[in-house]
Amino acid sequence: MNDADPAAARRELVSALRDHLDASERTLSEIGAVPRHEFVPEPQRASAYADRPLPIGHDQTVSAPHMVVLMTDLLDVERGDRVFEVGTGCGYHAAVVAEIVGPGNVFSAERVPELAAAARERLDRLGYDVTVAAADGREAFADEAPFDAAYLTCAAPESVPDAIVDRVRTGGRVVAPVRQGGRQRLVRLTVREDGIDREDHGGVRFVPMR
Repeated sequence: MNDADPAAARRELVSALRDHLDASERTLSEIGAVPRHEFVPEPQRASAYADRPLPIGHDQTVSAPHMVVLMTDLLDVERGDRVFEVGTGCGYHAAVVAEIVGPGNVFSAERVPELAAAARERLDRLGYDVTVAAADGREAFADEAPFDAAYLTCAAPESVPDAIVDRVRTGGRVVAPVRQGGRQRLVRLTVREDGIDREDHGGVRFVPMR
């Protein structure tokens, strides 16, 4: 990363993502707006705008920017939509989504208390109105449902837990990595009145849900 000009590094990242992805300009614009270097530990800052996952401590990682773009586009949310995130991590993905849906509309659960506290402080310092709870995503924010969309930044075992899907309104979407037979697939679920529609969006690799 160009330490003197992280904004230039973000522009280079967005340009590279634009060349390699079929991504919306809206989401690319938000990637260009969020200072990823502020979300990663100091030893990782030189690599903040590389398109790869980075360790953030506690055996967790921040997703590669291209994966954040893909998942955010699949959520298909608009300004004012309320979104439930499972796995705050460092808060970077929540910040990107918050750029789209606006202040007060992202609710994020993180089971590692130290990560939750650090993400809450970081998001607040950077001006992002995101509600972070140190809690299991299967239990957090039940009183805030229904949400317009939800997503997981960790791989669910075999299927997305019903407790998470049930918090999304009819017509809403859930985007998540799911473990299947030793591999992981990125899926998008659309909640219907008569069931769930499921789409497969390819192989991925995420830390497991705990």
